[in-house]
Amino acid sequence: MDNQNRTALVTGATSGIGFELARLLAKDKYRLVITTRNIDDLNSVAEIFKNEGSPAVECIEKDLFEPSAAEELYNEVKAKGITINVLINDAGQGVYGKFIETDLQDELNIIQLNVSALVVLTKLFLKDMVARNEGRILQLASMVSKISSPLMAVYAGTKAFVYNFTQSLINETKGTGVTITALQPGATDTDFFNKAGAENSKIVREGKLGDPEDVAKDGYEALMAGEPKVVSGIKNKIQATIANITPEQLLAAQMRDMNEEE
Repeated sequence: MDNQNRTALVTGATSGIGFELARLLAKDKYRLVITTRNIDDLNSVAEIFKNEGSPAVECIEKDLFEPSAAEELYNEVKAKGITINVLINDAGQGVYGKFIETDLQDELNIIQLNVSALVVLTKLFLKDMVARNEGRILQLASMVSKISSPLMAVYAGTKAFVYNFTQSLINETKGTGVTITALQPGATDTDFFNKAGAENSKIVREGKLGDPEDVAKDGYEALMAGEPKVVSGIKNKIQATIANITPEQLLAAQMRDMNEEE
């Protein structure tokens, strides 16, 4: 099957890493299904993806903060007769601040988006993929999947879930023709920090942020190669290696320093 007859679903495709991943799919002639809670944003990027080479872009307005939205998204895709060959679960947000001071509902919303919606979409589309004996899934994990992140505790917890969930599914789906990949970027130059309320953190102020285009390229190549995981960027690869032999509390102190407001 050539790529023009293949379809990829990308959540979070209107900005950041998700946008860059969707662009790469478009350049490879994939049909796209993109979703977010703002239809104007979807329509705007849809034109970009068509110009990049996607034969068709389906825009579905859904708010994945809503508990029912992920299953509704799946049902709408099925009702349109669309087969999803590639699923990219990119949508995610964080909440900045000390856990005892942050808003509980904000954090429950983050868990809904980063974990619950991802689990629903993965389960429903993965079952279809396994039945067809083909498919690819890319899950947006993070460097903080395996390194604690004080002042972003709930976000780090959700990404730890995504990473371990993904690695478990890789084992369960061996021999099915379906591959699942965890992408582990470090801090990246997207709107993430503004949405989280962390725009004044040291890591942002010092400009130590990765390029979303580079992160997407690393993730895309790993996805297409069927790799179980990829740490994006040389510095992050070095950090991940060092983290394996560094005491956890020392790592936490280092991350706390980077997350503190200047």
